[in-house]
Amino acid sequence: MKLTFAAIPLLVVIALAGCATAAPADSSSPTAAESAAPCEVSIVVDFGVLDAPQIEECGAAGAAADAVEAAGITTEGTVDFGDQVVCRVNDRPAADETVTLEGQPEFVEACQSMPSASAYWALWVKASPDAEWEYAQEGLGTLQLADGESIGLVYTAGTESTPPSS
Repeated sequence: MKLTFAAIPLLVVIALAGCATAAPADSSSPTAAESAAPCEVSIVVDFGVLDAPQIEECGAAGAAADAVEAAGITTEGTVDFGDQVVCRVNDRPAADETVTLEGQPEFVEACQSMPSASAYWALWVKASPDAEWEYAQEGLGTLQLADGESIGLVYTAGTESTPPSS
């Protein structure tokens, strides 16, 4: 078989086409770069004595309440203080749930005013992954989070709140 000079580029294209791999028609899975992207803001929810699994999610920097909501975590404030005081997280404690604490009378959280001093949602913040958790100085409704910060909601039983375990 005799090849003409004009046929060589065509053979090169055909040969190279056989080496290429076709992209899938529906590439809904994230790329490696997308999978490796770190969280802007880490969100931790520790239910403590409410006996529910801990939640760890990623959120966007900005308003803490927006980051929590976008992560699929619901919060409810109180009648008197709105979202400045967190009364429920993912409907816990539920409006009909009796909270039992050792050495305390049982109660049902009504979310009217300040929660019980012996059982409440504490709000924690961490400035960077290597920093220590600090008790938040403002409520979920006004707290602004920067890229790299973390927020923690911990259901605290007793007089001392401990930071999230993560």
